[in-house]
Amino acid sequence: MTAVVDPMTLPTFAAVCVTGEDHDCGATSGELHTEDELTRWIAEHCAETGHDFYHRTTRATLRAEPGAWQ
Repeated sequence: MTAVVDPMTLPTFAAVCVTGEDHDCGATSGELHTEDELTRWIAEHCAETGHDFYHRTTRATLRAEPGAWQ
């Protein structure tokens, strides 16, 4: 079995601001479709707040292709 990215679907990117001493800021970008959009959101949030630590999530649709496990 092999898992491959489905070329017919767009990946999604998201970030959550984890800057904070007592607790994380928690602001989220929502799902975006390009890394440039995500970078823009982070830059804007950083400019507004001075926050500089983020968790990034990248999601893609995968398709399982039959075959022997390698």
